[in-house]
Amino acid sequence: MANDTKERILAAALEMFSQYGYAGTNIRELSASLGLVKSGVYKHYESKEAIWNALLDQMIAYYGEHFGSAERLPPVPDSPEELVQMTMQMVNFTVHDERIIMTRKVLTLEQYRDARARELATKHFLTGLIDMFTHVFTGMMDKGLLRRDDPVMLAFAYTAPISALIHLCDREPAKTGEAMRQVEAFSRHFIKTYGEDIR
Repeated sequence: MANDTKERILAAALEMFSQYGYAGTNIRELSASLGLVKSGVYKHYESKEAIWNALLDQMIAYYGEHFGSAERLPPVPDSPEELVQMTMQMVNFTVHDERIIMTRKVLTLEQYRDARARELATKHFLTGLIDMFTHVFTGMMDKGLLRRDDPVMLAFAYTAPISALIHLCDREPAKTGEAMRQVEAFSRHFIKTYGEDIR
């Protein structure tokens, strides 16, 4: 029961932090949204900062489990078409999963206030994606599916526009369908460009 309440507190905190930011969220309103009094929240978390840190820990675990991480790298595709499919699955998940959407909003809002949020924003919006696709492209080159090039630069070139389109979906959800089509078109263009020497 206690764990259920802790999970409910974190879920409500994620929603409120994603809408109002850390500074704009207070424990009284958070408690009221759960039908609790402040002492009921403090029974599980000693402070708003403790809720924040528990929420960041939860975000890291959820993202790693469902999207991937340095410890859980995606498999190397066996064909260029598998790269397109894998990319579309990853993007579809990240633009439609409510927890991931709220997490991205929280990190975007709080990256200038909090060092952990800044580190996570850099990792999830840039360096983690580059590391993941460096692994993917190195493996695809080894399989003869992409022509030899600097895999880090290829990963940067591949992930930056896709990441920008994901952020567009957050800002303008009505453009999600269009953005998804652009991601697929870009993925196919990338393959055409870097797979052109394959015999």
